[in-house]
Amino acid sequence: MAKIKHTKTELKAQREALSRFERFLPMLQLKKQQLQAEIQVIEQRMSEKLREREQLRGDVARWVSVFAEPVGVEDMLNVSDIITDEGNIAGVRIPILQDIKTQRADVDLFETPPWIDDAMDTTEKLIRLRVEHEILDEQKRLVSEELRTTSQRVNLFEKVKIPECRENIRVIKIFLGDEQTAAVVRGKIAKRRSE
Repeated sequence: MAKIKHTKTELKAQREALSRFERFLPMLQLKKQQLQAEIQVIEQRMSEKLREREQLRGDVARWVSVFAEPVGVEDMLNVSDIITDEGNIAGVRIPILQDIKTQRADVDLFETPPWIDDAMDTTEKLIRLRVEHEILDEQKRLVSEELRTTSQRVNLFEKVKIPECRENIRVIKIFLGDEQTAAVVRGKIAKRRSE
């Protein structure tokens, strides 16, 4: 606890600080609630992407045995660009996926099996789901980091600053009250002596 002066000026400063903390606390609490809600939304979207990916893999598993022929689908499909934009959640800048550009190699229809187009389509979908999940994971990381900072500020205001200001005000009021009482007593004593 910082040392305080026992003056009317300090009392005024402490009252102003208390008023400021009490004014900002509800805003911080609201921001904390918004961030918590946003994390839940992001986690829900991440779960959806994982379910989609697992379902797609399950669908692929039914016909994956035809992949026994070595074709090298991974060599025929490349991610050329991942386009993101910047969004804002409760003051936190987050990446938002706009598009994923892929390049397919030219395929000789006589040299490759007929299922190669389906395999490349499925691979593109899996890549998109993986990238979407990674972007959501980054969003969650950034929002969680801001939530941690905001929670620390809420705790600082609730548990330290506001109680500290209230205690300082109480101590200063007691000191000033005692000082005023002492002045009155001294005044009465001086009056008696002069009589």
